[in-house]
Amino acid sequence: MTEDALVLIGREGTHAPATLATHASRLDGRGVVDRTHVVTYAEEPGRELRRELTSLTADRFFVVPATLAHSRETTDVLPDAFRHLGGTVRYCEPIGQSPALTRRIIDQATAAVEPGSDATLVLVGQGNSSLPYSRQMTEYHASRIAEETGYADVVTCYLLQNPAVECVRYNVSTPNAVAIPLFMTENETTATRIPSKLELDRGGITYGDPFGDHPLVTDAIQGELDRQRAFTTDESDRPDSFENELVQRHQSVATDGEGAIR
Repeated sequence: MTEDALVLIGREGTHAPATLATHASRLDGRGVVDRTHVVTYAEEPGRELRRELTSLTADRFFVVPATLAHSRETTDVLPDAFRHLGGTVRYCEPIGQSPALTRRIIDQATAAVEPGSDATLVLVGQGNSSLPYSRQMTEYHASRIAEETGYADVVTCYLLQNPAVECVRYNVSTPNAVAIPLFMTENETTATRIPSKLELDRGGITYGDPFGDHPLVTDAIQGELDRQRAFTTDESDRPDSFENELVQRHQSVATDGEGAIR
C-alpha cells in the first residue's frame, strides 16, 4: 500500500508556523494522508531543510507551498529543496484560486460590512510587476465576489504593482468599505504595512484578517491535495503539470550536495 505524506512548506517570518501546524493537525485528524509535516526556512530551503527533509519517510510526498500564488521563490527556489525527499514528489499548486477561499472572503467581509449600494469590498493582494500569478488570483476572487454578492463595487489593489493599495481610497465611491488582505497568515505586512497604507485612522474602511487557520483554508489545502492525487498514478511520475515540471527540472541538475551546480 502506498504511503502518502503532506508537506506544508513556508518561509519563517512570512508564514506563521503555528498557523500551518493547525492546518496540518486538522488534516491529520481527517485522515487524508498517512502523515503531515510543516517545514519552514529563513533564506535557502535547499540548504537549510536538507537534514529535516531527508529524515521524512513516505512513498509519495505532496508538497503544498504556504502561499496563495506562485512567485520567483515558489518556481525557482523551493523545488531545489525537494531533492532531499526520499520518495516521489508531487508539487501542488498554491491554493489561492480555491472556491473555498472565495467563500471565506465573502463570509468575513459581509460580517464586517453588509453588502449594498453604499458599500465596497476591497481586495488587497501582494502583486508582482513581472509575474501575473498574484494578480490573476486576486482578480479571480474579485470576479466571483462581484457575481455572488450585492456590493456596489469590488476593487482590487496591490502592494507591489498598480493599482497601489495606498491609492485605493480614490477608487472607492461609497461611504463604507471593507478591505480583506489576501495573505495566507498574519505577518508584519498584514499587521502594519497594509493598515498604514490604507490610512485606517481616517475611517470609512473596515479592515479584515488574512486567511489564517480558518477551516475553509484547510478545505482549500485538502482540495488541492485531492486534485493532485487524482492526477497521480503509481505507474508513471512523468511531469503532468507546471509544478511537477519544475520539480523534474531541478532534480535533473547535478549538485555538490549543498545546492550548488557542479
